[in-house]
Amino acid sequence: MNLLVTGGAGFIGSHFVLRHTDAHPEDTIVVLDKLTYAADKSFLDPIADKITFVEGDIADQVLVTKLVEDHKIDTIVNFAAESHVDNSIADAMPFLHTNVIGTQALIEVVKAHPEVRLLHISTDEVYGDVGDTDPSCKTTDPLRPSSPYSASKAAAELLVQAAIRTFGIQAVITRCTNNYGPHQADEKFIPTVIRKALKDEPIPVYGTGKNKRDWIHVGDHCDAVETILTVDWNADKRTVFNVGIDREYENLEVAKIILDILGKPHDLISFVEDRKGHDWRYAVDSSETRTLGWAPKVEFTEGLKHTIDWYTNKYS
Repeated sequence: MNLLVTGGAGFIGSHFVLRHTDAHPEDTIVVLDKLTYAADKSFLDPIADKITFVEGDIADQVLVTKLVEDHKIDTIVNFAAESHVDNSIADAMPFLHTNVIGTQALIEVVKAHPEVRLLHISTDEVYGDVGDTDPSCKTTDPLRPSSPYSASKAAAELLVQAAIRTFGIQAVITRCTNNYGPHQADEKFIPTVIRKALKDEPIPVYGTGKNKRDWIHVGDHCDAVETILTVDWNADKRTVFNVGIDREYENLEVAKIILDILGKPHDLISFVEDRKGHDWRYAVDSSETRTLGWAPKVEFTEGLKHTIDWYTNKYS
C-alpha cells in the first residue's frame, strides 16, 4: 500500500507508523502532522529514513491533494485529532478546525480521487454516557456525545458517513476505547498517575473515581486498524467497527493498580472536583471486529507494567 497517515507523529498514529513500517517495509508511508502539543516527531526517529514526513494541517486541502498525487497514495489513515476533553471544554475551536473541517478536507480529496480509501479513526466517546446496567454499545446505536471533543468527533463521523452515502467514497470508521501505552501525552490519565506516583505527589482523580473505562493497549488498537485495512470494504459493506477489550476498570482501580506496581501507597490518591459533563461509563461491543480475526493480545496489568517502565525511564 501507499499510505498517507495523518496525525502520524501523535500517540496512536506514531505507534501505527512504527509497527506498519516494521511489518510492511515495502509499503510507502507519508506522515502528515501539524506537530501540536501532543505530537513529537522524534517518536519516528527510528524509521525516519524509511518514511516521508511532512509538517502540515489536514485542513489544508491543497497540501493533502499534492501528497496524494505526488506519492500515488491509495489509502489515508486519519489519526489526526485534537483529543483532550478538558481542553475542548476550555476552548472548542481547535477541535472544530481539526476534527471537523480537517476531516471534511480529507473527504474532498477522496471525492476527487475515488481510488483512494479513507480509514477514519474515531472514539467510543461518540456514544456518550452508558449506565452501569446498560449493554455495551453496538455500531448501530445512536451517537450522544457529551463534550465538545466527542461532539466534534461525532460530527466528523457523520460527514464521513454522508460522503459514503452521497458520493460513494471508500471509507470506514473505527470507534476505539481508551488507549494507553508508551509516549502518550503527559496530561492523559495513566501518564499523569505514573508521573505523579514516581514523584510521590498527589494523584488527582475526578469525583469518586468510580467512572468506568475499557482500556486497550495502543498496540492492540493498531493491530485492529491493520486488520481492517486488509478487508475488501466494497464487499464487506460495514462502515463502522468498534475496537475494545470488553473489560472495564474504574479509574480509581487503575490508579491503585499502577501504585501497586510501583510499590507506592494508595494515600497518594487525591480526589478533585469532577469534570463538567463527565461521562460515567464507556463500553463497546467489538464482536463485529473480532469476526475479522482480530483479538486483543495485551493483558492490562502486563501492558501497564510495560508502560510504567517506559515512563520511568523518561522521568528518571
